[in-house]
This record gives sequence, C-alpha cells and structure tokens, in this order.
Amino acid sequence: MNNYDQQPRTTINTEVGLNSFLTKMFGWMGAAVLVSAVVAYWMSTQMAFLQTLKGGGLLIPIIVWFILPFVISGQSMKRPTVALVGLFVYAVITGGVISLYSLVYTQTSMVAAFVSSAAIFITMAGIGVFTKRDLSKIGTQATAALIGLIVAMIVNMFLRSALIALIFSFVAVIIFAVLTAWDTQRMQKMYLQYGDQVSTTGLAVNGALQLYLDFVNLFLQLLQIFGIFGGDNR
Repeated sequence: MNNYDQQPRTTINTEVGLNSFLTKMFGWMGAAVLVSAVVAYWMSTQMAFLQTLKGGGLLIPIIVWFILPFVISGQSMKRPTVALVGLFVYAVITGGVISLYSLVYTQTSMVAAFVSSAAIFITMAGIGVFTKRDLSKIGTQATAALIGLIVAMIVNMFLRSALIALIFSFVAVIIFAVLTAWDTQRMQKMYLQYGDQVSTTGLAVNGALQLYLDFVNLFLQLLQIFGIFGGDNR
C-alpha cells in the first residue's frame, strides 16, 4: 500500500520543484530583458551622450560585454548570488550597447524587432519545455552552424555585402530560435538530473543567462533585417 502511495508523491514533488525552477529561470531572464529595454530606451533619449560614446570610449564597455557572460557562467554554481547580480549588471551594459543602435535604426524597426523576438522566443521556449523529442542533436548542429556563421560574418565585414549580411541574419534567427528550444530543454534536463546535487539557484541563473543571450541575439539579427527592409540608414 505504501509503495503505491510513494511514487505519486515523488512525481508531484519533482513536478513542483521543476515548475519552481522554470519560474525562477524564466523570471530572471524576463527581468533582465526588461532592465535592458528600460536602459536602452532611456539612453536612446540622451542623444548627445550617445554621440560622445560613439566617438570614443566604447572599448572597455564592449570588452566587458563580451567577457562578463563567461564570468557569470563560471560563478553561477559557486556563488549564485554574485552571478545573479552579474546577470543584471550585464543586462544594464547590454541595454547601453543596444541604445547605440538607435543612432542607426528607427524606433519602428527596434520595436518591431523586439516584439518579433519576444514572439519567437516564447514559441521556441514553449517547444523546449513541452516537447518529448530529444533536441540534443539539433542543438549541437545549431551550435556548430553558429560557429561557422560567425566566421562567415567576420569575412563579410571586409566584403561589406548587404545582401550577404541579410541572408546571414535570417540564418542566425533560425539558429538562435533552435538554440532557445534546446537551451530550455537542456536546463530542464539538468535540473531533473542534478537538481538535488547542486544549487538550483545557480542552475537557474545559468539558464537565465543562456536564454537571455539567445533573446538578445535574436533581437539584434531581427533588427538588422527590419532595418534593411525599412531602409534605415541614419
């Protein structure tokens, strides 16, 4: 009789724990996106300051912008609170970087890119949560494709082909959409496998960071697409 009672309780406890983990992860990711959006909007109204930044003084913030995710990821399991603070510091810096795009793209393009990014992200994250299919293989392929795409984008920086850049942006959107689903499923599996052995807070921070990066990259690529079709060139 006790054996029959034990399994449902275990299942319920696992589901409750997983739901709590996902709520933390998506909550922190969403909060980080909101912080970036508010900072980007506020800084976009400070045109004189943005022009000063564009003219110089961007080297250190850009270096920090590239390095900080690795630091946050490395600290997430050791010092979850420090990593969480780091995530929001990174969100503020990202908002500042994104605000510079307001010097090139119209507000219409930026809003359209943000709304489209949110729609794609929510859809793909939902697939990652609910699909029964293992996305490991397609996720690994998407990662490999991303590495190749980055190399190709660097080459195109010298070629300066708008058409190639547009094609690359469409490919990047597909890649980051796939990575969103994969990262969601991957973090879910990690919780189920290691949730009782590691800090779930640290795991949630790490997942929030990965999903935040997926969202930001989706936004930047869609912004370029909307900008090209919208004729943005300010």
